[in-house]
Amino acid sequence: MLLRVTNVSKSYFGKQALKNFTYELEYGKIIGLLGPNGSGKSTLLKSIAGLFPVDSGEVLINGQRVGTRTKSQVVYLPEVDPFNQNYKVVDIIRFYETCFKDFDLKKAEELLHELALDKNQVIGSFSKGMRARLKLVLALSRKAPLLLLDEPLSGIDPLSRDTIIKAIAREFNPEKQSIILSTHEVFESESLFDEVVLLEKGHIKWQGNIESLRENSSLKRLLEEVYL
Repeated sequence: MLLRVTNVSKSYFGKQALKNFTYELEYGKIIGLLGPNGSGKSTLLKSIAGLFPVDSGEVLINGQRVGTRTKSQVVYLPEVDPFNQNYKVVDIIRFYETCFKDFDLKKAEELLHELALDKNQVIGSFSKGMRARLKLVLALSRKAPLLLLDEPLSGIDPLSRDTIIKAIAREFNPEKQSIILSTHEVFESESLFDEVVLLEKGHIKWQGNIESLRENSSLKRLLEEVYL
């Protein structure tokens, strides 16, 4: 089992973000992690990535408790990027190559070209869509088995959204990876999903296979039934 989350709870300032959360994920899946603001999506991803210590419960990556040894097995793409405005793209690429042994420089250069990013351009001159594409280049250039993508389409133009979705689908290796993709851009991303997990107030409200869902209903109808 690639990921096992067991009875995880997490609170901030008295507000519970995750409550006895349990979930398992095998290899070869792209999961749509959906839910309204405050449902626990980002907290869950950060807990899996080891960025947030949980209050109780356990998170295992390939049987190992989340910690220093699991860092190489997880890629976390944050909604808000941490890039220095004065750096060039090539500076960020070199930094990632130094920090991560699984970073594939050749793939990064190929993706920069495919996503129309100039490695000599300064980050401060980038649009939000360009910054989103750069984050994706960095995430997809690593060979880690678990990719956690937090709102990769947030606030960007439709053309950039389409480019990003196509890149994720093309680069995904189902034999060696799984992806959890948190998004509010549900219908733009739906073609990627093998399964969806709907969160509400820190627990799973519904989960299932997307193809089975489409046999009798639709994702749009399901969201309406669960949240409206």
